[in-house]
Amino acid sequence: MKVTKEAVNQYYQKAGIVLTEDEKERIQIMDYGLGRLDELGLQLFVYVNTDRYCAKELVLFPEQTCPEHRHPPVNGEKGKEETFRCRYGSVYLYVEGEKTCAPSVLPPREDIGHFTVWHEIRLSPGEQYTIPPNTKHWFKAGKDGAVITEFSSTSTDEHDIFTDPRI
Repeated sequence: MKVTKEAVNQYYQKAGIVLTEDEKERIQIMDYGLGRLDELGLQLFVYVNTDRYCAKELVLFPEQTCPEHRHPPVNGEKGKEETFRCRYGSVYLYVEGEKTCAPSVLPPREDIGHFTVWHEIRLSPGEQYTIPPNTKHWFKAGKDGAVITEFSSTSTDEHDIFTDPRI
């Protein structure tokens, strides 16, 4: 699948999210330097990111995985706290906690060694979950892809720590 800003916007439309033409141009496509966007990546649009709060729309294409990471303390703050609210499709979120014995989904086979948390939370449209600061997490879309609204404290993505040393 060729990932384009237009393809991302089509998912926003499925979720009833309308972006202006200027906003569509500001859609970000993240492959984390791995060059395997169909398997590992994330697409997003940032509405606002101030020193107090942040709001984003995330898109995962079918069975696409956002790699495991955490949001560490930055500048005396305890790290980003974020709430994911599913708007379309389904998303499987994995966080620190009691291991789910039979996870519903797995990361790409060749990358599984870079995923260490296995407490599963499945989100469907209208469901949400809040991830505490500095908590390892990763997430993967179901077969139809997913649109997730993220509400959080200030986002300092450049400080995120990924489990995969290639990122």
